[in-house]
Amino acid sequence: MIQVDSRRIKQGDTFVALRGISSDGHSYIETAIKNGAIKVIAEEGSYSVETLIVKDTREYLTAYLKETYKDMLNDMTIIGVTGTNGKTTTAYLIYQALNLLGRKCSYIGTNGYFIGGEKIELPSLPNTTPDILEQYQMYEESYNKGYKYVVLEASSQAISYGRIEGIKFDYAIFTNLSEEHLNYHKTMENYYLAKRKLFEQLTGTAIINFDDDYKDKFTLEKNSNFFYGFNGGDIKVEDFITQKENTTFTYTYLNNQYKVNSNLIGKYNIYNMLATIALLINLKIDINDINKTISEIASPEGRMEKIIYNNNTIIIDYAHTPASIQSLIDTVNLIKHNNTYVVFGCAGERDRSLRSVMANIIMKNATKLIITSDDPHEEELAQIVNDMLEKKVTNNYEICLDRSLAIKKGISLLNQNDLLLILGKGHEKHMIIGKEKIPFSDKEEVNKYIEKENNSN
Repeated sequence: MIQVDSRRIKQGDTFVALRGISSDGHSYIETAIKNGAIKVIAEEGSYSVETLIVKDTREYLTAYLKETYKDMLNDMTIIGVTGTNGKTTTAYLIYQALNLLGRKCSYIGTNGYFIGGEKIELPSLPNTTPDILEQYQMYEESYNKGYKYVVLEASSQAISYGRIEGIKFDYAIFTNLSEEHLNYHKTMENYYLAKRKLFEQLTGTAIINFDDDYKDKFTLEKNSNFFYGFNGGDIKVEDFITQKENTTFTYTYLNNQYKVNSNLIGKYNIYNMLATIALLINLKIDINDINKTISEIASPEGRMEKIIYNNNTIIIDYAHTPASIQSLIDTVNLIKHNNTYVVFGCAGERDRSLRSVMANIIMKNATKLIITSDDPHEEELAQIVNDMLEKKVTNNYEICLDRSLAIKKGISLLNQNDLLLILGKGHEKHMIIGKEKIPFSDKEEVNKYIEKENNSN
């Protein structure tokens, strides 16, 4: 078997030394040989086992995988979802919908690798898009188990790292584009160009958000293009009502109107459902079956996840960009409630210019912001907080850098029909401090607090 991780090498395997952003596979060749590799593919060096020197090991691996698995991939339907916000929810909704409709589908993305309703733990995840070899292994496992549909979240960084090279995409979905990852991409042009590569290697239909300012960048002449939105598109929303527990919307398709009731809340979730409906329409599924299925699907873990506490609502969400935070606040503002409290902190080693933007969005729209930690990595928390407050326009905040204590503080502020938003980490089960991953879950912290309160009463 071919491997790119020396820790996974077994006797008789071939090791391909890939160069990455933070590590170089050539540094692990001797470890791979010690672990049983009998062949090495590298760009330089001389080793004690059979060795093939190539110009680019990633190009070699891509060509090898494409040739080896071409028949299998041609018999599968691969769906790629990209965009700044909404790709996790959209991909997960598609995964649910296809399985409910009897089309066996697996999911690969931020929330993990799901097949047959089971989450498979893998060492490469929580990368949004796993490396190319592991992806092919997932496709093969899915195929062998009868899952001929796969929906994949394709992040801009993963695309630029070459993680989707050589993969045949039958459908590509563009959700939206706003500022994120500019510490890596540097410019918005570089950012959208990275995402557009998914559409450049598309063999089928592009499904595009008509309302997004960048839609034309993803509308390529070589593709069949299908649009969805509120302002126009092949499917178009005519009206909607969002409430505390559900959303109802009406959309048109081919001059017919359809009404959908959903447990998902908010306008941004309507966009996610529209993208799902658009895909199902293009798969030639009966429109009545589509609408029934949309009413049954639910958000993934950590996306607008609600916990009721006394007469108050606690919402855990992954929102960590200006656009996603604004969308979430716009949504909850449609729901009748009293005070809005927010627990939020900016991740370290990300675009510093966006920190004050996000803090101000929250402070302008909330009763109080509790500033806390969120994956500082190797950056000083003091620097992150200073950036968040550098251009503050109000003073309705306090600082509590211990995230567990910040969550407890937020819950303790709740009175009657109040709302607490815990933002930034969503489904994640760890905190990255320095180079160490510390077990941590926003949801578990909330549940522990509520359980303690219930036991004391």
